[in-house]
Amino acid sequence: MPATEDTDLPVTVPLTEPADGVPPVCETPAQLDAAAAALAAGTGPVAVDAERASGFRYGQRAYLVQLRRAGAGTVLVDPVALPDLSLLQQALDGTEWVLHAADQDLPCLAGVGLVPAALFDTELASRLLGRQRVGLAAIVAEELGFALAKEHSAADWSTRPLPEAWLRYAALDVELLVELRERLSEQLASAGKLEWAHQEFEHVRTAPPSPPKTDPWRRVAGATAVRSPRGLAVLRELWQAREDEARRRDRAPGRVLPNAALVAAAQAQPRTTAELVALPPFAGKGTRRHARTWQEAITRALALPEEQLPPRRPPVAPGSLPAPRSWPERNPAAAARLDAVRTAVRARAEELQLPQENLLSPELQRQLAWHAPDDAAPDLVADLLLERGARPWQVELLHGPLAGVLAASAEESQTSHG
Repeated sequence: MPATEDTDLPVTVPLTEPADGVPPVCETPAQLDAAAAALAAGTGPVAVDAERASGFRYGQRAYLVQLRRAGAGTVLVDPVALPDLSLLQQALDGTEWVLHAADQDLPCLAGVGLVPAALFDTELASRLLGRQRVGLAAIVAEELGFALAKEHSAADWSTRPLPEAWLRYAALDVELLVELRERLSEQLASAGKLEWAHQEFEHVRTAPPSPPKTDPWRRVAGATAVRSPRGLAVLRELWQAREDEARRRDRAPGRVLPNAALVAAAQAQPRTTAELVALPPFAGKGTRRHARTWQEAITRALALPEEQLPPRRPPVAPGSLPAPRSWPERNPAAAARLDAVRTAVRARAEELQLPQENLLSPELQRQLAWHAPDDAAPDLVADLLLERGARPWQVELLHGPLAGVLAASAEESQTSHG
């Protein structure tokens, strides 16, 4: 797109209305049948998006699903009224899906029976092309010259009925995805990166669900201010009580009880409900209404024997590595290897105009440095990378340079200890 005189930003035209208008929302089996037939009769890839109610409802379920395909137009589906969308899955059998930041939407789509057979991720494609701004609005502006409004991205999509303005926004989110896919695919091919992209898309498509986090209650904002094991026990019990209540009420945990309240109670360790509600974060009417529930959780934590209190430091999950900041003391050789690996990956990424984390994830860089073979031969490094989840294109580009820096690091270590 042409640039303005004063900036490098492209000139854009506001996109305010879908080309075919805002379609009605599919809410009945009959409407779903018609939508499935239209999508099955369409041609080419299908653009897909989903809207959640993060920050409002418990969990990450989909509250609206949007699809658009040539010959079928745009389809909006209410997965609350129609929780099983396997009919759409059948209609799109074998079709490539186009999503932006697919890893965010694939889990909630799978929850309503929608799983792609093939995938094109416009955000990931943009990253592989070395773009600095990879949000959908930024890429659409740069590539297609349209300005997408994002004012409803954080809306409560569990609202019923959904306002017309929100439905217009949702339809526009899939309006240009297929056209954007074509542009980015051509650029990936020109840059020699199309095969890399296909491998990355397949990696995202087939990724297993994330394992449960160890001690998720420790991730509460402000939790580091809680120092004592007894305080940590209070935090843990309150967090679990909040999760149970949030699930029961289908509300986001932070709307049931703010993080600041959990931390304040963990620090104060009140013995009675009166002491609890005297804490400022518990002064609100809604919080006071459930004060008994919160105090019962605190009382359970205060009654625990010493041996059942959580440790001050979080346990290391099986198979995970210690924090890199501890490596210089725990494993100096691995720390030196990590510095060498990071430097080599950064240099190669700059040559290829890729973000370093897309060329090789930080986790894989740490795994290689920690588990590096004694004989850092290129084929052994390649095997280790593949075993730890690197894609073939990454291994092809990196196993030689990484073998070289690992061998040099080993030689330097032997010399310094000689």
